[in-house]
Amino acid sequence: MKLIKLYQQYQFVFIELVKRDFKKKYKRSFLGVLWSMLAPLFTLLIMNFMFSHFFGRIQEYYTIYLFSGWLIFQYYNEATNGAMNSLMANSSIFSKVKVPKYLFLFSRIASSSINFFLVLIVYLIFVVVYGLPITWKFITLLFPIACMFLLILGIGLILSALFVFFRDVQYLYGVFTTALMYATPIFYTTDIMGDKAWIFYLNPLYYYVTYFRSVVIDGVIPSLAYHGVMLGVSLLLFTIGCWMYKKYNYKFLYYV
Repeated sequence: MKLIKLYQQYQFVFIELVKRDFKKKYKRSFLGVLWSMLAPLFTLLIMNFMFSHFFGRIQEYYTIYLFSGWLIFQYYNEATNGAMNSLMANSSIFSKVKVPKYLFLFSRIASSSINFFLVLIVYLIFVVVYGLPITWKFITLLFPIACMFLLILGIGLILSALFVFFRDVQYLYGVFTTALMYATPIFYTTDIMGDKAWIFYLNPLYYYVTYFRSVVIDGVIPSLAYHGVMLGVSLLLFTIGCWMYKKYNYKFLYYV
């Protein structure tokens, strides 16, 4: 109830922040919002050209396999990096106007989520073009998307709080996301690790990527236990993020 009241109270501010972040990204751009779909598409085509010769022979529908992994990773990468800088980028506003600081973080993630759904449309077009059937099971994809949104919120809360106190976080996180990209089976298949394939279970993104591939390519909905793990990890990180934000919220003004 409290969250609903807060949203109603600051609904106008939140919507305007989302509009501002979205427009700012494509300011003075000829193609504008189309870049949300074209940029990931160009990257996908390049990766597909490079890696299909190695893994395309052993993985059916390799382009969709690759697109599924890239779709998830790109959303995570863009949203969390944007969230990390959300407080510092808007410090001139909340230091003068009384407004909940987390609104800036939420608006940045909402903007990235809009981009994600635009790319998701392209993804579904690719699914149809490659002859994969779109069934009622695709509705279950809303579950990993919702869990991933919670995960991104939690990590965003943690990163934005840390970035206020330690500017080095942006460089360390850049190294981390690069390592995460290679640690997530985006362009390669999991059997490349052999007996050490269990290590993928330590990577939260692996669950979302595998879920998409399982439903879209194999037409199989993962088990209830699989759903439970995804939801549990997302809630855990979201809880940690909320706790950290609440604990250090009053100190932000002294460091921005």
